[in-house]
Amino acid sequence: MKVYIETYGCTFNQADSELIANALHNGGIETCSSEEEAEVVLMNTCTVKGATQNRITYKLMNLEKQGRKMLVTGCMAGANSDIIEKYAPSASIARIQNIAEMPSAVKAISNGHRSVYLEERKTDRISFYNAPGSVIAKIPLSDGCLSSCSFCETKFARGALNSFSEQGILNAISYSVRKGSKEIELTAQDTGAYGIDKGTNIAQLLKRACEIEGDFRIRVGMLNPEHMHRYMDELIEALQNPHAYKFMHLPLQSGSNKVLASMRRGYTVEEYLDIIKSLREHVKNITIETDIIVGFPGETDEDFEETINVISEFRPEVTNMSRFAARPHALASRMPRLSDQAIKERSMKLSRMVRSMQAYANRLLIGRSVDVLLTEENDASINGRDDSYRQIVIPKTGMHEKPAVGSRVRATIYNATSNALYGRIN
Repeated sequence: MKVYIETYGCTFNQADSELIANALHNGGIETCSSEEEAEVVLMNTCTVKGATQNRITYKLMNLEKQGRKMLVTGCMAGANSDIIEKYAPSASIARIQNIAEMPSAVKAISNGHRSVYLEERKTDRISFYNAPGSVIAKIPLSDGCLSSCSFCETKFARGALNSFSEQGILNAISYSVRKGSKEIELTAQDTGAYGIDKGTNIAQLLKRACEIEGDFRIRVGMLNPEHMHRYMDELIEALQNPHAYKFMHLPLQSGSNKVLASMRRGYTVEEYLDIIKSLREHVKNITIETDIIVGFPGETDEDFEETINVISEFRPEVTNMSRFAARPHALASRMPRLSDQAIKERSMKLSRMVRSMQAYANRLLIGRSVDVLLTEENDASINGRDDSYRQIVIPKTGMHEKPAVGSRVRATIYNATSNALYGRIN
């Protein structure tokens, strides 16, 4: 029997798909690389954005029409199982926390039986980890979070915080490094909440991870600012280690304190800017990535201008922008919404400013020589990351000898756009 796993959403979901594949393998079930050769299609779903949900429901509907055997897991299974049943009534459903039951569910599906596993439980899924032997290893840290953001539905999918075993995570990192991984991506719904339920934290984990022997870099995934006061000094110290990318993904979401309060984000703009100031003072060449939601319910023109002003003030190296979209279950879905036209106009204004700002900052790097860890390759280029986690694109044109993915090279930046830097190997 063969299973095809189709993954939607973030790095966290991608890491979960690897764990699912390992759980299936332990149960004697083989995974395959194409839907056509599979007896069962396993969909690991996302519920963060409406557009992604629409793609998933369209796929579910088509698979249902084809009479395909399906197991649906991930965030939609946890938060919106009713939507799955609407578009694919024959599909089996399992929350991601029920990973141990998935081999049994797949076998039952193969025999024509539908299974539903929607029990909320705490499982230490890191026990299913098996190093992929690839350059990049994605390692999940926990389920759930400690926040109660009014726009978020993921809390309903993942539940309360359940941090995985610190020793299990460290073993996974060490094992991955021994199998050849050079970039370790620590991922979770909120890496900043990791360990708070067990008397530890992400800073302590990162410090211990950096003590592992080998040639690798660690990237810490998205961290909510509300937790930074718990371990700020420890985290700064850990980020100074050569094994750690000088990188932090800290979502701001809005530059208006009124909107942040309505979002239930748990910090003020001033507190956020103090965090950024400390990081930049103590971690040389750190890259700051942030997120902004445009058009949150109740956001006035003045609130939006405050966001523009704050972004202009601290000038993050990367800004991810999304237009507000109501999600089922989330409190903000019941708030009066702005017009689509207002949201569109604001998002266009912010997008133009961000592209211009990022392009200007990247052009200042032209002529600089940097160390690059090569992590991926396509027909046109070999791409990698410098120590600040900036993407470096190295075109193959004119390359005398192609370096291997996973190796390190010294490259000089010769061109830049708002999204990437282009380098030539020295």
